[in-house]
Amino acid sequence: MTPSAPAATAREILADGKGILAADESTGTMTKRLEAVGVESTEQTRRRFRELMFRTPDIERWLGGVILYDETIRQSTDDGVAMAEHLARRGIVPGIKVDGGAKPLALAPQEDEKVTEGLDGLRERFAEYRDLGARFAKWRAVIEVGDDIPSTAALEANAHAMARYAALAQEAGLTPIVEPEAIMDGTHSIDRSARVTEDMLRALFVQLAHQRVELEGLLVKTNMVVSGYRGQTQAGPDEVAERTVTVLRRTVPAAVAGVVFLSGGQTDEQATANLDAISRVDELPWTVSFSYARALQGEAMRIWAGKENNVGDAQDAFHRRTRLTAAANRGELAAAPSGS
Repeated sequence: MTPSAPAATAREILADGKGILAADESTGTMTKRLEAVGVESTEQTRRRFRELMFRTPDIERWLGGVILYDETIRQSTDDGVAMAEHLARRGIVPGIKVDGGAKPLALAPQEDEKVTEGLDGLRERFAEYRDLGARFAKWRAVIEVGDDIPSTAALEANAHAMARYAALAQEAGLTPIVEPEAIMDGTHSIDRSARVTEDMLRALFVQLAHQRVELEGLLVKTNMVVSGYRGQTQAGPDEVAERTVTVLRRTVPAAVAGVVFLSGGQTDEQATANLDAISRVDELPWTVSFSYARALQGEAMRIWAGKENNVGDAQDAFHRRTRLTAAANRGELAAAPSGS
């Protein structure tokens, strides 16, 4: 049977062990990151840094897709080529973030609970983004972790929104990435991380079934099961891999095209070491890969610091980190040379 367009695109993105660069930070998030390295955040500086990454030599060997922000997909490179077209010419599939961000969940007993908005007008926006060159999309849900949260209401509200988004994406011929992220910036144990991640993913797939989403044309982007970053006890890569895979096997159907991990608040080294350990687990039923933002581009941004004469060194740093992450995705991090 011929695969649908969303299924074919999902396979293309993750073919040959490739992963995804998440270059879809909102203007607010990019402003914080640029200002942290002494760069004023303007449309031009944001474009310059992203173009720096997109022009780095050889990244098409390790990146199958790039998630763009609304501002970026409407921009062009210095030589006048649309950003999405530039990526496509390199054999990298362009995608687009479409959610409207996490907002407070109405009537929630805990003020930290959020729900992601942005469904209004999404069918029309998908048509526009498709015309701009996007072939896949992403929607993120923020699930806060605490003693009494997440509530069932928060899990179900976010799962329902993600499922409706995914159905609309597939209707438009685009591959949806659903990104439920249990926030690990806390003192909680890895047991608590596992419980919340399992509940979160279980709720998601109930709603995806209700909305008749084709699993073969779906990518799941989610957190690894790690200890809360501020906890006294921190699990090592082997335990992270075992706990993460256990949760995924309990909740994610084998028909799903792929599972891609976010880096969250992990350091570059933690994100690659944990991915490497997960990739070495035998007989995974899905393709496993990465969809990193800061863990791929953080060092490059620090080196660049807005200075044109630093572009080459920044690209070398981005090249190195992307290559090492791809090696981790094959379970071959130990054998990968660490130099540029």
